[in-house]
Amino acid sequence: MAKAKEKTKKQVEPVVDEPEILTTTSAMDKTGEDSLEAAVRKKLVALYTLQLIDAQIDKIRNIRGELPLEVQDLEDEIEGLETRIAKFNQEMSDLQMEITHKQNSIKDSHELVKKYEAQQMNVRNNREYDSLSKEIEYQSLEIQLAEKKIKEFEVSIQSKKEILEVSSQELEERKKDLEIKNSELKDIVEETQKEEEQLKEKSEGQKSKIDERMLQAYKRIRDNARNGLAVVPVERDACGGCFNKIPPQRQLDIRLNKKIIVCEYCGRILVDPEIIEETTL
Repeated sequence: MAKAKEKTKKQVEPVVDEPEILTTTSAMDKTGEDSLEAAVRKKLVALYTLQLIDAQIDKIRNIRGELPLEVQDLEDEIEGLETRIAKFNQEMSDLQMEITHKQNSIKDSHELVKKYEAQQMNVRNNREYDSLSKEIEYQSLEIQLAEKKIKEFEVSIQSKKEILEVSSQELEERKKDLEIKNSELKDIVEETQKEEEQLKEKSEGQKSKIDERMLQAYKRIRDNARNGLAVVPVERDACGGCFNKIPPQRQLDIRLNKKIIVCEYCGRILVDPEIIEETTL
């Protein structure tokens, strides 16, 4: 009878429903996966939205083409020509001063020659006469040397004048070119400046939605990418940036959005086409 009671007692004990526990655990895991997927998806959408905005800014800047660089090059060239012309003018001025100095030296030497020649008329002996003759000869050589230097300076000045004339003409031409290029650039900037400023504000606002580490990675990839694209979709089973084929398993990982995946060839961030469809500016 005691055994019967023990058996009855065992029958009324509550039974733990193990499948229910497993179901609950699976649900919790599923909720965690969904949360992770949502977080990653949100990051990818934010990054791709930023990419779209920056791509529009790049497009506007591409409209300007090489004009800003051409303007900068012309400004640098003009500055170089002006420096060169100023240098030549200074050198010519210095040479002219040297010529004046030599001319004064010649004048002084002529006066000394006259003085020594007058003194020769009153010498008392041959020794004094020879001494004065040597002084006259020395001053004559000084005159010849000064005249030779003056000719060299004049040739140098003439050469610099010719170069200066060419440089001045070139400077005027470059200034005209710069005026034309600046006018073209101004017209293009006026047409696109307002739109560019709005896009810049939009870009800054979008950056505030992305954590700093991810933003730095985006900037680094973008700087290294030739076309400025850091975030690209998977198109026809290939990377939308470098067009290398992506293995099926990697494509599946991209679709699951469990982590941010980059192209193993070019390093760009890869996104599923579904994210492209739902991303709007």
